[in-house]
Amino acid sequence: MGMPTLSVQARSTSETPRNLRAKNTVPCVVYGNEMKNTAIQCDYNQLFKVYVKAGASTLIELDVEGKKVPSLVHDIEFDPISGRIAHVDFYAVNMKKKIEAKVPVRITGVSPAVKEEAGVLVIVRDHFTVHCLPADLPHDIEVNIDSLKAFRDTVLAGAVTLPPGVTIEESPEEVVVTVQEPRKEEVVEPVVAEGAVEGAAPVEGAEAAATGAKPAAEAKPAAGAKAPSKKE
Repeated sequence: MGMPTLSVQARSTSETPRNLRAKNTVPCVVYGNEMKNTAIQCDYNQLFKVYVKAGASTLIELDVEGKKVPSLVHDIEFDPISGRIAHVDFYAVNMKKKIEAKVPVRITGVSPAVKEEAGVLVIVRDHFTVHCLPADLPHDIEVNIDSLKAFRDTVLAGAVTLPPGVTIEESPEEVVVTVQEPRKEEVVEPVVAEGAVEGAAPVEGAEAAATGAKPAAEAKPAAGAKAPSKKE
């Protein structure tokens, strides 16, 4: 990926950041590489396009009123309500000195354990901390998952192929991605009342008691009928 260019202008500290944002302009600052903190500003739409392309892991060439300054996005602030970019810190780099940067992981290939066994792919590490010259800084680092053929298979950091001139801080034994078994659905067992015998019919009156109904009254002789005497 080539280095995208972003045109910026010197920013007057007399104008508030709120006023700049109202004009679709983003207040920024650039520093580093023996460069003093310099307040700058840029058009929102241009900045957004460049950031979507470059992110925080690709060099951006700042055109500061004709002066070319290769830089990285060191910090970016978003508006908590609108989600728009509110402020950016750019770090000017020395192209002859190694830098440290966080580079995202890009998953490639197909895991047989996922495709054929319905395994769950778990990305344990989504970025690497790299050291390299600015010109060698990759946009992302590829992690191939073709080797994940069974549950609990893993890809370790030491097995990842790195671009020329790039080293990472992570231990070679650190897990980058793995495959887990699919989760099983829980079976809900029927609730049996305490003391009840499975399969037994309810005792007479128990069903009514359970539902709150009153048991039927004892049968009475019909009106006018003579009740049997004890002698009979």
